[in-house]
Amino acid sequence: MRQYELVVVLPSEEDGFRKGKEAVMADLTQFGAAEIKEEDMQDRPLAYPILKKERGHYILYRIGLEPKNVVPLERAFKLNTSVMKYLLVKVEA
Repeated sequence: MRQYELVVVLPSEEDGFRKGKEAVMADLTQFGAAEIKEEDMQDRPLAYPILKKERGHYILYRIGLEPKNVVPLERAFKLNTSVMKYLLVKVEA
């Protein structure tokens, strides 16, 4: 199992944020993510509009994940309408 960092940008509206956070956690558990550590980076202005929105709520996750589950997890994030943007990178030890 490798360590990864995942940054997710969710809508800043409370309802959209709550639904997005629940969807991200469901995807992580579905694809076998372990040792999930979550850090809320708060609501911030975006560098450029995404889906006609000027602000986004950032969350940083530190997770353990099998390499074979990375591509399916990214595909799930692409299909999830609650996730505005995401970035998944492997942590080098």
